[in-house]
Amino acid sequence: MANLRTQKRLASAVLKCGQRKIWLDPNEVKEIANANSRQNIRKLVKDGLIIRKPAAAASRFRVREKLAAKRLGRHSGTGKRHGTAEARMPTMVIWMRRMRVLRRLLRKYRATGKIDRHLYHELYTKAKGNVFKNKRVLMEYIHKAKAENARTKTLADQAEAHRAKTKAARERRALRVAAKREALISGEATA
Repeated sequence: MANLRTQKRLASAVLKCGQRKIWLDPNEVKEIANANSRQNIRKLVKDGLIIRKPAAAASRFRVREKLAAKRLGRHSGTGKRHGTAEARMPTMVIWMRRMRVLRRLLRKYRATGKIDRHLYHELYTKAKGNVFKNKRVLMEYIHKAKAENARTKTLADQAEAHRAKTKAARERRALRVAAKREALISGEATA
């Protein structure tokens, strides 16, 4: 095999890079060996027989692997932590996120008519008072409250109907008693 040290040196000068970055086509060794001037080297570069290798960058493979593992909860034990729990995830940020979720849900329910403005206000103040841990708890409470309201309404309607019925019966009885009394009085008057 021909010695291509001179060609590599000339190519590194022409391409303005180190000799370790020069690639010489192993299939065209004879043609490259004939090149003994910078002009010839430029021609070979143009033809693609001599190439400047790309700069080697640090691989991101291991970084991506570790981030994927971190998403699954790895590498976050006590030994990996710098800063207090408050510094890592402030309680105020958690509170704000929770409030925004709950208030957004309440607004949506009020807009769609699932809850009236009175229940909305009651639940808003309860949410502010830290009654609901999360959205699911609030939704369960709303379902229970609505069921309770419906139950009290039906009970109230039943009671009202019962009252009206007894009142009507009492009036009918009073009319009957008055009619009997009337009949007795008129009977005594005729006798």
